[in-house]
Amino acid sequence: MRVVSEFPRPVRVIEHTWIPMPDGCQLAARVWLPDDAERDPVPAVLEYIPYRKNDATALRDAPIHAYFAGHGYASVRVDMRGSGDSDGILEDEYLPLEQQDGLEVLRWLAAQPWCTGKTGIIGKSWGGFNGLQIAALAPPELSAVISVASTDDRYACDVHYTGGCLLSWDMLPWATTMLAYNARPPDPAVVGDSWRQRWFDRMDRTPPFIEHWLAHQRRDGFWKQGSVCEDYSAISCAVYMVGGWADAYRGAVLRFLQNYRGPCKGLIGPWGHVYPQDGLPGPAIGFLQEAVRWWDHWLKGVDNGIMDEPKLRVYMQEAMRPTPSLALRPGRWVAEPGWPPPELSARKFVLVAAGGQGSGPGMPADEARAEAGGAGTLADTPGPEAELQIRGSESVAGDPGPWCGWGGPIDYPANQRADDGLSLTFDTAPLAEPLEILGFPSARLVVASDRPRALVAVRLCDVWPDGASTLVARGLLNLTHRVSSEEPSLLEPGHRYSIEVWLGAIAYVVPAGHRLRLAVSPTYWPWAWPSPEPVTLTIVAGPGSSLDLPLRTPSGVEEPPPPHFSQPEAAPSPPYVALGPGGEERSMVRDARTGLVRIVAQTSHWPAVRFLDSGLCYEEQGEDVYQIVLGQPLSARTTSERSITVARGDWQTRVEARSTLSATAEALLVTNTVEGYERDTRVFARSWQRSVPRDGI
Repeated sequence: MRVVSEFPRPVRVIEHTWIPMPDGCQLAARVWLPDDAERDPVPAVLEYIPYRKNDATALRDAPIHAYFAGHGYASVRVDMRGSGDSDGILEDEYLPLEQQDGLEVLRWLAAQPWCTGKTGIIGKSWGGFNGLQIAALAPPELSAVISVASTDDRYACDVHYTGGCLLSWDMLPWATTMLAYNARPPDPAVVGDSWRQRWFDRMDRTPPFIEHWLAHQRRDGFWKQGSVCEDYSAISCAVYMVGGWADAYRGAVLRFLQNYRGPCKGLIGPWGHVYPQDGLPGPAIGFLQEAVRWWDHWLKGVDNGIMDEPKLRVYMQEAMRPTPSLALRPGRWVAEPGWPPPELSARKFVLVAAGGQGSGPGMPADEARAEAGGAGTLADTPGPEAELQIRGSESVAGDPGPWCGWGGPIDYPANQRADDGLSLTFDTAPLAEPLEILGFPSARLVVASDRPRALVAVRLCDVWPDGASTLVARGLLNLTHRVSSEEPSLLEPGHRYSIEVWLGAIAYVVPAGHRLRLAVSPTYWPWAWPSPEPVTLTIVAGPGSSLDLPLRTPSGVEEPPPPHFSQPEAAPSPPYVALGPGGEERSMVRDARTGLVRIVAQTSHWPAVRFLDSGLCYEEQGEDVYQIVLGQPLSARTTSERSITVARGDWQTRVEARSTLSATAEALLVTNTVEGYERDTRVFARSWQRSVPRDGI
């Protein structure tokens, strides 16, 4: 990273200002401005999130917003209602009130004497979501959006449900994080003596979000609100969609480009859930330079050619052996004029049972069958129908890796061989030529279940000549949602159903000599909450079951990426002293006698720091525990704990949150507790308990 201190326009910072809302609520903001903006007004760029401008994201904010200001923008970081120093209560994610507040912020920005009246929104994750949601309300002040690591579909592509399955890896941990985040106090240096009453008000009145999420297990109006996929045409401004292959939200980039008819571009790198100038795994790119080019074109009318460039750039990842950590991902940048590109083709592999007919892509059928392990092969031509059964194992064999990677030291799943052994697997013969996958793989399967509620997990793996198995993509489907997530229906045991399981979007080159493997199982704990009874799943190999791969045909001349992709830049971080490292640890313990398996994940996304300018100290820690007993799906239990300290001198506060999720055959059981401490004295405590009927889960 190249740190830039000198800019075309000198920068000054308004450390705090209030933005009034029509109902009397005030939102807290920090503003980075060109020093002469009142004499020479500039467009404004907004980042609008609930993560606290004074401490939690302060190290990240300044390098971005000062950079934009130095290039001629008023760059503004606003704490949403109920967060940081802003008034009010944050009652859930992405509510209409949040979006209406965002409209008021844009109006306020456009009316400032230092603003030209034109505005843009940038955001990652939550800020990427609400950037699209606010754009869908078509505010006249908004000319362009940069949405990073976001989604267009709140139900199908977020931390709550995937394929209609309850996402046990992330739903409770994220809800507990937000319970603790919402309990953090405002800063007395900003709000004065009212800080304590406002702190207690937040801890008392902010609900546990997970209770709302569990109450809506179907794709109903709760999730459709804020899902811009319901009507892409509601957006009328220019949109730049940005993602990373190690991030959970990457597919939204491709869906948005395919469905939005307005001006847009897409970018997907190798990164996790981070801004690309900080991109891990690398290579990071000069994303802030790219953002300035985007703003210059859409907010200042500069004809810099950015819209004449390819609509989509993606990092085509080379094959990688299984590893938990990767600093630099091998691969290359490729460009596409649109999405889907005309040269994208589909390759179909049919599931053939071992001993059946069918020919593989690289060798004669007899030789392919002889080398195949597992249930059968992936072939070009079908064999006869054959029923193959697997009883799901609630235990995990290997480390599945996180649902959403951050580019950290344990982001990637382990060697899949152990998990493959708990699945029905179908392999191609060794490939005669490389395959360049780009897009959404899918598995079309004919299945039957012996229970009325069941799920299916599908993994696509790259099998190396020595047997190592690298996860390429995976997908889940709750079989009660096989037709609709709005109106799920129970299965008739023993009845055959034709289903399609969409896997996550990916760019990956499978080398010649490697095999592709499709692995199928009715369990995938701790990613997916298990069905209430052990399930035996039948897969019908034959003409109706296949793997469909989107394949890119490399053009003769690959367009090189822009020069700034090789040199990340940012403005300086605020001065600080590190009090402790951030990071993640994860371990798995199996009790051979009882069959109990516990995965323990310890995480701290932000390093513990003391800011030299403000004197604020900030530290957060968390632990998530996933446990289950082999053969007992109702033993599944997730526990999440969070502890956050915010302090300055004699002012010492700490909030702690603890949540659990478990289930009976008919209900999901959730508990939440939040506590507030001044120094080591507990001054507040509240608990919630709720039982929610299972609705096809």
